[in-house]
Amino acid sequence: MDIRSHLSSWSEESWEGYCCLCGEVDGRPCRLVLPHGGLRRDRRWAWRAEFFGGFANADAELLRRGYVLAYMDVQNHYGAPKAMAHFDAFYAFTRSLELHPRVALIGLSRGGLFVYNWAIRHPEWTACIYADAPVCDIRCWPCGLRTAPAAGENHERCLAMYGLTEETLRTQYRPPSADVAVLAKAGVPLIHVCGDADRVVVMTENTVPLLQNFMAAGGSCRLIVKPGCDHHPHGLDDPTPIADFIDEAFDGWSRQRG
Repeated sequence: MDIRSHLSSWSEESWEGYCCLCGEVDGRPCRLVLPHGGLRRDRRWAWRAEFFGGFANADAELLRRGYVLAYMDVQNHYGAPKAMAHFDAFYAFTRSLELHPRVALIGLSRGGLFVYNWAIRHPEWTACIYADAPVCDIRCWPCGLRTAPAAGENHERCLAMYGLTEETLRTQYRPPSADVAVLAKAGVPLIHVCGDADRVVVMTENTVPLLQNFMAAGGSCRLIVKPGCDHHPHGLDDPTPIADFIDEAFDGWSRQRG
């Protein structure tokens, strides 16, 4: 299937020199960026959960390698169940495009909530997760129950989106790290890139407990720590280790299928 022809009703623009198709799925704005020279034979793709175009050299490297890059705008949903329903609809849409049945999930900052909540919901559709200074617990950000203070309007919006109060946040909320063993048992590999001086999304309160639980359940992961780095900048100057990790994850699933 030729995606560009199939989505002829979508508008076109350029992103980093690539064809970017812009349309709507499930009432949300979406983008699909297509590689030059056609898709890979197995139609691999990566899904950026938040901040399309921000610190995106890994995204661009994946496009260079023949991946499709996808994005659905579900801003200010913080990975809450309503966002997951939109994500489910978008994934179903990608199946109509005959993309690979598994996807590499990219979660920067609050995007970590989206990718982990969705992957835990659908490990069978997840190839791997690349999480960059990810929020893994809304109690840490934006709700201010750990080191970082509450993040103003984001705090209030997040509670409303999850249907929580200040009290039920403390007594009923279950962060992704509590359920990440699901991904370990399903064989989904993880890579995290974090700054050890991050004062907004503190690594020891987000990445560390999640990866500890994941490894305790037998999961395979990699952590790249950037000494002295705060929350920004995200990513690596050379995204090759990230793109190689994603390639290797897809190669692993291909061997299992073969």
